[in-house]
Amino acid sequence: MNSCVPVSLPVVAGESAQPGSVGRPDWWLLAVTMVLAFIGLMMVFSASGISAERVQADTYYFFKRQTLFFLIGGLVLAVTAYLPRSVVFHLHYPALLLSFILLALCLSPLGAAAKGAHRWLALGPLRVQPMEFAKISLVLYLGWFMGSKQSIVRTFSKGVLPPFIITAAMGALLLLQPDFGGASFCAILLFFMCFAGGTRLIYLIGSGVIAGAGAWMLMIAEPYRLRRLLAFLDPFADASDTGYHLVQSFYAFGAGGIYGAGLGAGKQKLFYLPEAHNDFIMAVMGEEAGFIGISLIFLLLACFFWRGMLIALGQPDLRARLTAFGLLLVPSLSCMLNLAVVMGLVPPKGVPMPFISYGGSSMVASFLCVGLLLNLSRSMEKT
Repeated sequence: MNSCVPVSLPVVAGESAQPGSVGRPDWWLLAVTMVLAFIGLMMVFSASGISAERVQADTYYFFKRQTLFFLIGGLVLAVTAYLPRSVVFHLHYPALLLSFILLALCLSPLGAAAKGAHRWLALGPLRVQPMEFAKISLVLYLGWFMGSKQSIVRTFSKGVLPPFIITAAMGALLLLQPDFGGASFCAILLFFMCFAGGTRLIYLIGSGVIAGAGAWMLMIAEPYRLRRLLAFLDPFADASDTGYHLVQSFYAFGAGGIYGAGLGAGKQKLFYLPEAHNDFIMAVMGEEAGFIGISLIFLLLACFFWRGMLIALGQPDLRARLTAFGLLLVPSLSCMLNLAVVMGLVPPKGVPMPFISYGGSSMVASFLCVGLLLNLSRSMEKT
């Protein structure tokens, strides 16, 4: 079996990637990020007012908090974009250790529970979801490992087992919360980064088969997971219970048509669609902005991925290239999974829409990914 070829493509034409060069950040990536974030603020304002008035007696409660998260995320982006590159490349072990500690604390009395899950840490009035930052620490570690150990990456004991064990340990902590989706996300990150880093295909295929069998056993072992799977296959068969979220999401998209009902004029957010300002905010946008609004989001996401890939391909060394690729994957995969869920393409799972859904951890973590990408983009001279 042939091995995968590490990502070592030539630098993008028109860009210099000398190791010592430090230029300006990729302003296109920053601009697209800001547009997505401002659209998110607008949609949170529209989708959350009714529920905020009912639950918090303040129509602007969620909007004000999301604005605070936006400002914190913007500060994180600005700081990380100008950190010395040597500092960024020494964070892999400290970040990984901190992630394991925080994930473990979620299972302790310090963790905050909601809907039967222990995925948050309460910090005064704020709740932090460590999983959002653990994904970034995993990327930093995998980028270091795959980029720095090319001489052994094709061997099983030294090149495959260490990253697989680290990812499995992180996934185990997530499953204990329980967070099946978070564990699956880490496994997907591992697969793509190992594929890009040169791991033999036979190891990836074998581990994929084992992971798939394990996921199936976990789904059939827990009745609620099996019900979610069945609801995804035919949500209208149980439209008032397990299929309720998807059915209401479909109604929202269907009501939007081409042009949408107009900002603020959607009906599904009026307590019909659960998590209207959170995981299913794109369904609200589909109803209020229609096909044109959703198409705009797709175009912005395509531009975001394009600029991120240019940054990754233009890096001067393999470690930086793989790290940039992984940082791009974190928000990009989240976007694709969120859209797939609200459109009924995959089983329902709580995956926020980066930059758009309500939530501080998702917002700050997404800005952190962009800040690190902008940092790496400074190593290339732009024409």
